[in-house]
Amino acid sequence: MLKDEINKALEVLKSGGVILYPTDTIWGIGCDATNPEAVDKVLKIKNRPAEKSLIVLLDTDSKMQSYVAEIPDVAYDLIEYAENPLTVVFSNAKNLAKNVINADGSVGIRIVKHDFCTPLIQRFRKPIVSTSANLSGQPSPKFFDDIDPEIINTVDYVVDFEQENRTSKKPSTIMKLSPGGQFEFIRK
Repeated sequence: MLKDEINKALEVLKSGGVILYPTDTIWGIGCDATNPEAVDKVLKIKNRPAEKSLIVLLDTDSKMQSYVAEIPDVAYDLIEYAENPLTVVFSNAKNLAKNVINADGSVGIRIVKHDFCTPLIQRFRKPIVSTSANLSGQPSPKFFDDIDPEIINTVDYVVDFEQENRTSKKPSTIMKLSPGGQFEFIRK
């Protein structure tokens, strides 16, 4: 079942579509982070202002250098030793859709360790957008059943995995990391 769901989601991502999927944190809305048209679809589904940044997911930290111009060495330690899912905001993003990159040139990247996301991203070979599965301004859904039907009906594919999971999850910790290695927490 998991393999079939990965294959179905992979086809949607490759065709520029939008998926609703479980992550290592909360349920997310995602697409190809290098495809500006797909990113526009995500923003429209969420009714989210384009100037609000989006997070991208990667399966391994070795791929970060493809999407960030300069990565401080401490970033690898922070990611490796984080006890909870950690999104690191890096300056000087590159090779991503312009509407994924923040106005200041930064991007938030999270390395996922998840039964669905990790193999999906490995097979897709590109980062995927991950934004909470809620309409902009509404609370993030803790469980699949909390997701607004409008979102479920608007995405191109709803992943049939972990929909019954009642393990309480929360959004990732977000840390901004400067090229010099200084960091500050945006969300704990």
